[in-house]
Amino acid sequence: MRGAGAPHPRTSEPENPVLVVGDLVVEHRNRSTGEVFRAVDHVSLSIAPGASVAVVGESGSGKTTLAMAATGLGARGTGDIRLLGHSLSTIGRRELRRLRPEVQVVFQDPHGSLDPRQSVRSGLRELRALQPRRTSWIEDAELLGRVRLAPEILDRYPHQLSGGQAQRVCIARALLMRPRLIVADEPTSGLDVSVQADVLALLQEIRASTGAALLMISHDLAVVRSLCAEVHVMYRGQVVEAGPCEQVFVAPVHEYTRELLAAMPGARWRSRR
Repeated sequence: MRGAGAPHPRTSEPENPVLVVGDLVVEHRNRSTGEVFRAVDHVSLSIAPGASVAVVGESGSGKTTLAMAATGLGARGTGDIRLLGHSLSTIGRRELRRLRPEVQVVFQDPHGSLDPRQSVRSGLRELRALQPRRTSWIEDAELLGRVRLAPEILDRYPHQLSGGQAQRVCIARALLMRPRLIVADEPTSGLDVSVQADVLALLQEIRASTGAALLMISHDLAVVRSLCAEVHVMYRGQVVEAGPCEQVFVAPVHEYTRELLAAMPGARWRSRR
């Protein structure tokens, strides 16, 4: 085990993007009516090592479907998805399982992500048994310290954790695996404002210290602007606007983006037409 304060170990990062999505289409069929709904409609994006990219939109815009397809966790549809240099259309299940530790997802509901029968310590022990070489770089207490949790949290069960504590445990579990891509799907939804700020700061620190790329899925434009350098705005399954956050926020081109900005409580950004 490494001593206290040891840096997060990283191998040299490849120059190629960690994720490339090309012209992705994902459709869902209503089982009762047979009607086909296009959740993702010809979407493309690319994420470089260490980059922070956001996908924003209202509920039902297709942003989570896009993220799950892109990481091999959901329906892939048609189009090209290259994850860590591997095409998901040709990769086998064994190879996909091998890539799983490299891509970690922090979901919206932290308590739903944790096994209610396991203490925090038991959950970490299970991960270490599955990936002993990847997880041997840090001890449990130091790992929790990195996400601002006290060592006594190790012996608590999910129902004994607040929402913020549970989400930090989920981030710690992701960090333990030394991922090259972290997908955060509405990670602060439902948390108190002060706790939201702490979780966002934590994600930013982890990205900066580990070199992992971050894909943020959110409906909250303030969250996106504080955390990400690039944003893709989704509306009805399509990316209607994309670019650097400052550019999109200060001078949005699409009417839907302007509506999202105008709807922000206490919005300080005004579109320039």
